[in-house]
Amino acid sequence: MKFISNIDINKFNDFVLSHPYKSHFLQSSLWGELSKHKGLTPHYVGIIDKGEIIAASLLLEKKLYFGYSYLYAPRGYVIDFNNYKTLSFFTEKIKKYAQKRKALFVKIDPDIKYHQIDIEGNKIKKGFNNYQTFADLTQLGYKHKGFNKNFESSQPRYTFRIDFNDSFENISARFSTTTKQRIKKAKEYGIEVYIGDESDIDSFYQLVLDVEKRKNLFQHSYKYYYEFYNILKKNDNVKLFIAKAYPSKIVAILKNKEKTLRKEIKELEQKKGRKIINEKKQLLKQLNKLNEDLILFTHYKNKYPEGVVISAHMIVFYGDKGWVLYAGNHHDLTETFANYLVYETHIKYAHENGYKIYDQFGSVGDLSKHNPSIGLYEFKKKFGGEFIEFIGEFDLIINKYLYFIFIYLIPLYRKVVRFILRIRRPKK
Repeated sequence: MKFISNIDINKFNDFVLSHPYKSHFLQSSLWGELSKHKGLTPHYVGIIDKGEIIAASLLLEKKLYFGYSYLYAPRGYVIDFNNYKTLSFFTEKIKKYAQKRKALFVKIDPDIKYHQIDIEGNKIKKGFNNYQTFADLTQLGYKHKGFNKNFESSQPRYTFRIDFNDSFENISARFSTTTKQRIKKAKEYGIEVYIGDESDIDSFYQLVLDVEKRKNLFQHSYKYYYEFYNILKKNDNVKLFIAKAYPSKIVAILKNKEKTLRKEIKELEQKKGRKIINEKKQLLKQLNKLNEDLILFTHYKNKYPEGVVISAHMIVFYGDKGWVLYAGNHHDLTETFANYLVYETHIKYAHENGYKIYDQFGSVGDLSKHNPSIGLYEFKKKFGGEFIEFIGEFDLIINKYLYFIFIYLIPLYRKVVRFILRIRRPKK
């Protein structure tokens, strides 16, 4: 076996794309190219055996002070983690490579299941596990960063994945009852879902900003999303699914329903009996709700006479997998449930185009009702995927002393400084 520090990009991508266990877009040269715009330097390393690549990894280098750095293999390495001999060889070579670059540590967070869990996050007895891989990594010097339950690590430790080894009819049948009802409602309202292009990034970004404002968070700049889309679209690795609502059409649909309801009520008034009375009560209840909806959507009609984009999802496709990566939703017209219809549309698209796995890219493992992020879990589980717990994040420590300073002392120092600034802040 021979360690190569500058693998040919085309050969590297071919290997990552075709790897049976570890193909991931975060290990592609596309992600490496995008990472340059975030101030990171991509390195493509691997092992050659008998003229063939048998292991590889994208390593992103983050520069620190005084010429030091650290390396990060997002969802890497691309290797058979069950082959201890190859993993050990690769680890030793990466150590030496990191030392030459004055790296304090090498971080990895492979998307390997730790063990099987049920929908409530409980370990399944006699289920599959990767405890041996965990033990092997620890034995090779990788320091596990803990079994975090939320988003404390670089990549989510929990997610939902839909296995496409089934018909779409069976996959959609596993959607929750509420999800099916909301998809049906979105279709009844005539929500239009289509695959957008570069010209739709502005609309997508405005929806992302809308979500950020409501949730008081910040994700990425417009430039980031623009570059992300344009870099990944070169090889057709990204799709932008857009949902547009036309309130004027919805008002027309509701008026037709109102007309039909009034006719049914009028016909019942000519009949007698307890059953008829109860049926009439139900129709009157529906009519009252319909009138409320008409008032609401008439308001939307006046506000958005030409229609409005209300949901947009950016999906990455790579190898045999798809990932729901970024999404934005409008604060208005949530009553149309367009978000659910967009989800169904890109799930169906991925299934029809031969992808095997659909990753909803991130959930939480803390399922307590007090967790402010529990809504993310509740929403994603409605689509019937498998709840997955990954093995977690590991650091391969190269410089123990400086690693300790970087990981523990610097964050502590920053907390102290923030605390002092807070107590010294003049009161209004």
